[in-house]
Amino acid sequence: MEENNIIGDYGSVKISEEVVAIIAGIAATDVPGVAGMSGGIAGGIAEILGRKNLSKGVKVEVGEKEAAIDLYIIVEFGARIPEVAWDIQDKVKNSVQNMTGLNVVEVNIHIQGVNFDKEIKKDSETK
Repeated sequence: MEENNIIGDYGSVKISEEVVAIIAGIAATDVPGVAGMSGGIAGGIAEILGRKNLSKGVKVEVGEKEAAIDLYIIVEFGARIPEVAWDIQDKVKNSVQNMTGLNVVEVNIHIQGVNFDKEIKKDSETK
């Protein structure tokens, strides 16, 4: 696991890629329209990861003073995907930059699937 070294007046601070991934995962799952993070597509089905696996579904590359982040997302049915993606990019970039001091050069969003659970629950409740 790579770490980022930030040299300050009193010494250095090391930030691991997993810490950046967790920050990005929390920020992404807080965006309305995001059903969860995706652990990848297994057998053609995108699996939704719970809140315990926030660093899963996030790929981070950390340089000396900058970071690039890839997020694998499952969106809620009915959400406007471009708006959700822009909101994720904005929130993740701001959260990582504010918490770590790293310059986030890119946040790439990979939509892995659509969650239909809420729509199914609404249909069964109305019947």
